[in-house]
Amino acid sequence: MVGATVDKKQLLLAVVVSVYSINIALSAEKPDPSDWQSVAEEARGQTVYFNAWGGETRINRYIGWVSREVKARYEVTLQHVKLTDTAQAVSRILAEKQAGNMTRGAVDLLWLNGENFAALKQNDLLFGPWAEQLPNFSLVDADQFPEMREDFTVPVEGLESPWTRAQLVFYYDSDWLNDPPGSMRELLQWSTDNPGEFIYPRPPAFLGTTFLKQAILELVETTDPLYVPVDESNFDLITAPLWIYLDELHPSLLRAGRFFPAGGAELRRFLADGEISLAFSFSPGEAVTSIANGELPPSTRSYVFDQGTIGNVSFLAIPFNAQNKAAAMLVANFLLSPEAQARAHDPVHMGSSSVLSLEKLSTEARAAFDRIEMGIAAPSVEELNRKIQEPHPSWMPALEQAWLRRYTAH
Repeated sequence: MVGATVDKKQLLLAVVVSVYSINIALSAEKPDPSDWQSVAEEARGQTVYFNAWGGETRINRYIGWVSREVKARYEVTLQHVKLTDTAQAVSRILAEKQAGNMTRGAVDLLWLNGENFAALKQNDLLFGPWAEQLPNFSLVDADQFPEMREDFTVPVEGLESPWTRAQLVFYYDSDWLNDPPGSMRELLQWSTDNPGEFIYPRPPAFLGTTFLKQAILELVETTDPLYVPVDESNFDLITAPLWIYLDELHPSLLRAGRFFPAGGAELRRFLADGEISLAFSFSPGEAVTSIANGELPPSTRSYVFDQGTIGNVSFLAIPFNAQNKAAAMLVANFLLSPEAQARAHDPVHMGSSSVLSLEKLSTEARAAFDRIEMGIAAPSVEELNRKIQEPHPSWMPALEQAWLRRYTAH
């Protein structure tokens, strides 16, 4: 009888554990993005902790507008958690999983792409798939624009939703510079002829790493190895042209390459103060917005290199253990709405490029985009069509680490 009692207790414990596990699994699957009405109902009253880079005032103001709109329309509270580096949030999500926190994560929605997405996907740290079931996802026309389903060559598979387009653009004060360089090789010659007139941010700042990627894509004989994971056995051979280039460039940089700024805000200030004559950004509307804000002179102009520049899509993801997945999806869907996308595209507000396909929009929605005046400071549509695909995400940390070893070890 004692043995039978023990068996019953063990059986009861097994049933309890099984039911608990099933409940956890069902909880992890909810909410169902295919049932949008239920998602909207569940989202009401939730708070979304939106972890997003906080280094640009105009982006922060735009997120503030989004916060007010989703509160008024959907009774959802949006809290902008301002990051200095997206890797901070990635590390936190990983730590929560290692600690067994499977349902009460601190991050509900995360702005990311590239190596951060690859790391989260590889470690099964994302909720989904959900993105393609958002009501507004059809407006991006992913069948025509496959970059909406690929993040730095890594398939998205519905684990993140597109938010904005970005592209590397260069800008300058046309009162002082008449013929800006149209390629990396021309940039080297121009900088040599005009010492102290150019500088780039210090990697691993995103803008600085983007400069490295643009350079290597232009300098190597074939770009094929850059679109697959880094092979350490031939890394030095592939990257040799980049280091030769930078060794030649650095002596002609501002302060002879002994100082590298932290990011785009410093580049703008250097150009506005006349310390440099040429700067660059990953936002096509940078110059227009900065002119409107009084940060740059009206004579500022933007352009894209002759053979194109790196462009990508910024995405939004939901961690596997986010507490408020329903509200996070609702916010992501609102950010894909024509109204939110048009406001983000307007240089008065954010100056980003929209991920929506104008052909998919109603006449009224398309008119909202047509009314936006980008002005002569912005690069032309034809220029922005000259896009270069981002390398595989593994090249970002590899290039950053190699740059730091080479240029900060002494």
